Amino acid sequence: MSNKERLLKVLLGPLTSEKTANAADSARQFTFKVTTDATKPEIAAAVEMLFEVSVEKVQTINVKGKSKRFGQIPGRRKDWKKAVVRLAEGQDIDFGAGA
Repeated sequence: MSNKERLLKVLLGPLTSEKTANAADSARQFTFKVTTDATKPEIAAAVEMLFEVSVEKVQTINVKGKSKRFGQIPGRRKDWKKAVVRLAEGQDIDFGAGA
């Protein structure tokens, strides 16, 4: 697999909530769900390639899956990884802009 193909698979999608919207407005920070084996340089390169912006900093968080019950059967959701990306001054990502 080439490097460009790998970068296209690193980002799984943006996380949008009231908290992430406030971070985007005040601190130019955008939150993404990423693959669990993604590294910070890979995440930064993927965001720069896909959105044509320059990344200043990447912070990652490993989120543990919750224990849940599925009927009478106890189960567990998958663990996943979250990345908070800070963009350089004057940069912005608009998720609302469709094709």
